Amino acid sequence: MRVVITAGGTGGHIFPALAIYHQIKKEDPHAEILYIGTKDRMESTFIPEKNIPYKGIEMKGIDRKHPFANIKVFRTFQKAIQTAKKTLQSFHPDVVIGVGGYITAPVLYAAHQLGIKTAIHEQNSIAGLSNRFLSHYVDKVFVSFQDSIESFPKEKTIFTGNPRSEEVIHEKKGNKSEYGLHTYKKLVLVVMGSLGSMTISEKLEEMIPKWKEVSYEVLLVTGKEYYENFQKMEIPSNVKIVPFIPEFLGVLKCADLIVSRAGASSIAEITAIGLPAILVPSPYVTHQHQLKNAQSLERNGAALVLEESSFSASTLFPMITSLLEDPQKLEAMKQASLKMSVPNSATKIYQEIEKLVKENEA
Repeated sequence: MRVVITAGGTGGHIFPALAIYHQIKKEDPHAEILYIGTKDRMESTFIPEKNIPYKGIEMKGIDRKHPFANIKVFRTFQKAIQTAKKTLQSFHPDVVIGVGGYITAPVLYAAHQLGIKTAIHEQNSIAGLSNRFLSHYVDKVFVSFQDSIESFPKEKTIFTGNPRSEEVIHEKKGNKSEYGLHTYKKLVLVVMGSLGSMTISEKLEEMIPKWKEVSYEVLLVTGKEYYENFQKMEIPSNVKIVPFIPEFLGVLKCADLIVSRAGASSIAEITAIGLPAILVPSPYVTHQHQLKNAQSLERNGAALVLEESSFSASTLFPMITSLLEDPQKLEAMKQASLKMSVPNSATKIYQEIEKLVKENEA
């Protein structure tokens, strides 16, 4: 099997793409896989570091604030289609899979024009612009939420869940001691997405000294861009700060509670292991899909929602304390969260990809 996977921009797209990559390799160790991303976003360094064959193509996203700037974006899109065509013709894939981000549009469109089997995966409950566009050209659409089925052609849309969830389930539990943490203390993991958050980082800087007074430990993942801000501070011994965690899933399994954004991949990870959560949805994403993701978990009793505008020590600390001191509440949240997970998502996606490849061979 020869496969092209394309995704980019943030971990919310990249990590599900990697989950699909790993599942394909698990099922078919001889599969040849090429990852296509951008030249300047997170995936351009993150994927090659994992020794995965990589092709970077220049592509820019739609500028919603400055419409005239999109003339240049359209030209870049046209050029990206031609570059993608040459790459695909050279690699000869059986199938091309898009997992989100604006790089997927030219690659999947080029694959469609070349008659190659195609599929896309939509992580969010509200379909993104690229995937809505691509849904008319691809052979299969995989979705993480039942709610998003109605956004796509029903005859080609399949509810699979998010492939990241299956990867979490099979991940080995991490070792707290690697981060200077104690096995006997409860752990609160604080992470604001793969890139971090300027607004939340500023508020967390104010909170750090106050964490000295609590009985639990905190592992704060800042994102590489904001890590230096915390190096100038005096950090309490029960708070550990890192810019990024390569083996994040293993660490996730060590936590008793997570304070997190509510991106689709984060939701998949949290529900896969039933981790109680305080969700702080980003107000900066299109269509407020993180807020809708978070509210879905809250309605089901799996999480509490704390909006960014209300994020402070006076709101966050009591929420953490009330949960950690109530084992029955934590257990109820865990069970509610597990019910929302699709534990075999990556397997489902692989099976559908295999069907597409066999159709191509028939």
